[in-house]
Amino acid sequence: MFKNYNMNQIVLPLDLEVKLQNNDIAFHVHHLVESIPPEAFEPFLRNEGCPAYHPRMMLKIILCAYTQSVFSGRKIEALLKDSIRIMWLAQGYEPSYRTINRFRVQTEVKDLIRQCFVQFRCQLIEEKLIDQEAIFIDGTKIEADANKFTFMWKKSVEKYHQSLIEKSNQLYNELLENEIIPEIKRESDEQLSLEELEQLVKKVDDVVTEYDKQIEATTDIPERKSLRSERKYPKQVRKQLLDFFLRKQKYQQAFEIFGTRNSYSKTDLDATFMRMKDDYMKNGQLKAGYNVQIATEGQYALAYSLFSNPTDTRTLIPFLDEIEQHYFELPKHIVADAGYGSEQNYNDILSNRKREALITYNQYLKEQKKKYKQNPFNPDNWQYDEETDTYTCPNQKRLGFQYHSVRNDRTGFQRKYKIYECEDCSGCPFRSSCTKATEGNNRKLMVNEQWEQQKEYVRAKLSEEKTSAIYRKRKIDVEPVFGFLKANLRFTRFSVRGKSKVENEMGLALMAVNLRKFTANN
Repeated sequence: MFKNYNMNQIVLPLDLEVKLQNNDIAFHVHHLVESIPPEAFEPFLRNEGCPAYHPRMMLKIILCAYTQSVFSGRKIEALLKDSIRIMWLAQGYEPSYRTINRFRVQTEVKDLIRQCFVQFRCQLIEEKLIDQEAIFIDGTKIEADANKFTFMWKKSVEKYHQSLIEKSNQLYNELLENEIIPEIKRESDEQLSLEELEQLVKKVDDVVTEYDKQIEATTDIPERKSLRSERKYPKQVRKQLLDFFLRKQKYQQAFEIFGTRNSYSKTDLDATFMRMKDDYMKNGQLKAGYNVQIATEGQYALAYSLFSNPTDTRTLIPFLDEIEQHYFELPKHIVADAGYGSEQNYNDILSNRKREALITYNQYLKEQKKKYKQNPFNPDNWQYDEETDTYTCPNQKRLGFQYHSVRNDRTGFQRKYKIYECEDCSGCPFRSSCTKATEGNNRKLMVNEQWEQQKEYVRAKLSEEKTSAIYRKRKIDVEPVFGFLKANLRFTRFSVRGKSKVENEMGLALMAVNLRKFTANN
């Protein structure tokens, strides 16, 4: 006996909700988006044209599709026809892939995604899944949707620009010597500006036009030949100047795009070439990508931001600013790995934000080793006398304080050093092991007192039982989020171009990770 199966019998349509399991991820997507206050959707209101799809519905179907590792607009459109959970979320509507793609890259959607993170964190607090004691910060690099060999390098552009400056100055001097054009008023003696090059093109063009008129006005063949011969050089110069003008325009645009970066991709101007761990060329080649920073707690991503610079050190302060401005108040402990340990970062967290920085520095692990502690030529192991403000080297010579030194890094942060110098290094048996200073010069020692105090603070904090326990959670809290994002969700490459669009997609992907974990734990 078989169960009744008849394709010719009419089956009454049922509410698709009854087809979903009790803990289906679609319900969590629905409740999350519904928790966003109505005011957040006001920027999407339009008074003219055909009524738009409700942004709540659009956000639900895109979020749900991302939780199923579907990131293509066309594939999301296909899910609207054959996925029960997405059909239920859309309530019968079937927006096209163009509508889906246009919606998810809108600038207004970024605020909606931020609201998702804020509401999701409130939900985690209500259910006591996080204790708000600390946030764990880390970064990863994700490949941009840019062609492989479309790099522009700042050093290369600077080199060609300098060559252009020299050639244009030389050509201008030639024109003055040959009395083809009069001298122009220049902004700078070093280089011709874009406006000045345009002015030169017009002046030389006027000279060529004058020759043209003279040739047309005369019928004498020898004279016409002579005029044509004289016109040849200005015509060549005009072509050259026009080339200089276009090249300088191109170089100036490139410098504007570079900003503080050293490279960018021609197909995604906001992407920077970085060294990725997953290298398909297997030769250490750089790929265009973005540096994604996230803040987690309980293995949930609570905030995120994207940066164009590959190093993590300079991303911490702007990321913390963004968290405070758009997401939530910072907890007591800020936890991160040694890639974030710098004097500027410690100073910002401890002095400006009044929080505890559980962040190691580059030499922290090395300092714990026996070899480091027993190295007699390591200045950290030298005896220091506070009264006389002197250090004693392995040869029992004193290094006295000489003067203060101030250095500024690329970001403009000021570091203050005290410079000490040995009283006499001549004839020292340890000279070759102790210093690289040339013969006749004494060993110098640079001491940054603030940096040394900060390192001592970190060592003290990480030796305490409570704070060291919090720091040990870092690896098992933030790293699994990246693993889930790349391995389980299979999100390893962006599908849109431009930083604002990429930020939206990253937010959707991270929220999809959160929802999948939240659903699995319920």
